[in-house]
Amino acid sequence: MTVIALGADHAGYALKEKLKAWLAADGHRVIDHGTHSTESVDYPDYAVAVAEAVSTGRVERGVLVCGSGIGMAMAANKVAGVRAAVACDPGVARLSRQHNDTNVLALGARLTAPMHALEVVQAWLATPFEGGRHARRVDKLAQLDCARRDHTLDAAAR
Repeated sequence: MTVIALGADHAGYALKEKLKAWLAADGHRVIDHGTHSTESVDYPDYAVAVAEAVSTGRVERGVLVCGSGIGMAMAANKVAGVRAAVACDPGVARLSRQHNDTNVLALGARLTAPMHALEVVQAWLATPFEGGRHARRVDKLAQLDCARRDHTLDAAAR
């Protein structure tokens, strides 16, 4: 069983709800960070909530849904330790895990039919990180997080 955080804006709400039901039925523990309706909201709020849950280890993975997936991924990637990717087909989802060890998946509800989105999520969840030559690249991403954090701390001290 994987513990998965879900988040969506108003455009992704309906797909998030379907994914939540499917994931729970498949035995995953799902933590829903909202939104809880189709009322207009700001996607960064939900992306950051899910990304922080992943970054702090409260959950193993996160799935975000907005109209295109792009805004959610951009916001999630601002959180240290998060490697979010937009995927609209299972092959991209698998590669994001195999080569980049993604821990957050972003989907576009306006671009991906629900059953296809489920296939994307299932492929992403089932695919392990290959490590090997890819590990040093993922390590470099972690170093960028540290450098950004150090830069922020230096700027705050000035």
